[in-house]
Amino acid sequence: MERFKLNREVGVGTFGSVWKAINKLSGEVVAIKRMKKKYYSWEECINLREVKSLQKMSHPNIVKLKEVIRENDVLYFVFEYMECNLYELIKDRERPFSEAEVRNLCFQVFQGLAYMHQRGYFHRDLKPENLLVSKGQVKIADFGLAREVNSEPPYTEYVSTRWYRAPEVLLQSYRYNFKVDMWAMGAIMAEVFSLRPLFPGSSEADEIYKICSVIGTPTQESWPEGLRLARAINYQFPQSAGVHLSAFIPSASSEAINLINSLCFWDPCKRPTAVEALQHSFFQSCFYIPPSIQPRAALSGTCPAVTRGYLPQQNLRRYSGAVHNSRPTVNAVSQTLDEGVQWRLNKAAEDANNYTKSPINFSRLEKYQPPGRNGPTPLNRGGPAGRGVPYVADKLAMMSIVGACGEPHPPMMQMKAGGWRQGPGGDTFLRRSLEVVEPSHSYPRKVGG
Repeated sequence: MERFKLNREVGVGTFGSVWKAINKLSGEVVAIKRMKKKYYSWEECINLREVKSLQKMSHPNIVKLKEVIRENDVLYFVFEYMECNLYELIKDRERPFSEAEVRNLCFQVFQGLAYMHQRGYFHRDLKPENLLVSKGQVKIADFGLAREVNSEPPYTEYVSTRWYRAPEVLLQSYRYNFKVDMWAMGAIMAEVFSLRPLFPGSSEADEIYKICSVIGTPTQESWPEGLRLARAINYQFPQSAGVHLSAFIPSASSEAINLINSLCFWDPCKRPTAVEALQHSFFQSCFYIPPSIQPRAALSGTCPAVTRGYLPQQNLRRYSGAVHNSRPTVNAVSQTLDEGVQWRLNKAAEDANNYTKSPINFSRLEKYQPPGRNGPTPLNRGGPAGRGVPYVADKLAMMSIVGACGEPHPPMMQMKAGGWRQGPGGDTFLRRSLEVVEPSHSYPRKVGG
């Protein structure tokens, strides 16, 4: 840790504190997370979920873990530094985001989720505080609760944030999967549009009441498993017809409302996957070009992971709210993708399939070591690449497992519900806390438990 100069503390949580720091040798600004718990063996460190998940992922929309350092039985995570998180942008906003801004932000998050789910992990704690923003780029952070989609019991309690918690978890289901991330994204997307939470429940019972007030009470036809879960805990749903989301989000287009409705659907089997969300007509003007083949001008822009553009629409099918098995087709996005570039795309996809080496530098030494011996290992930038959202969707869909719901997704898993407390506001990064956050809006941001 002698290589780093700590500038200021930017967040305090249940599990540790986060500091903005500078690498004395390179001058690079980083974020260092210091864990409160003592770690007396290196095996304890490398078996942490946050380490195991992030060392298997390298994506422009997932925060980069640069180093793991254990010094005097104290564990430090060295992350790339991001300017702020999405919650800070929302609470300081005086007027709503434009739909183009919401589209750009959500498109990046869904790309990160599609990659994460395909890699075999789901986040379980998506919320505005865990979406970091810097110079127009959005990255998913805080993988402390991430789980493998095919993990086996026993499980620890589920401790996600209440306002973004899926109904199957609120009803203490022992079986849930990556679709909890999709519910959370629906709630986040609505909050970015309206600058206020969609389901600001003050307790788990009130959270379900808020959900019923917006999307209506579930029925035997819409969610039979939910009614069974409610009977198992002797719970009766409040009766409500719900309201149209346009009443809460008048600035959103019909395509945006349709996507949020499909994400915030009672039955998790009927929620779209991240790949299907990327095919939705709300994102019809977006396409993805991997960083390895982006022109230099694009890399220097405000959003290096996403290039804005228009796809030919006459041969393009998109997800419109109902899950289907049809595969979209699309014309070439750009004529500049010549044979040489196509070879690089194929090579990147081949490298991703053979990806086994950890991109993270693990530092065991107690004392300072020269950067050549103890410096961070560069991340593998290779990975599957596509010429458009439908093209990416095809590739990822072919790698998915067809589950019981009849759509491509990883297998179901079993977990137990639980609760937690939300942290303070201000400059925060990868934090959890016992304090209450007070936003500029009328809702007290006490979202855990």
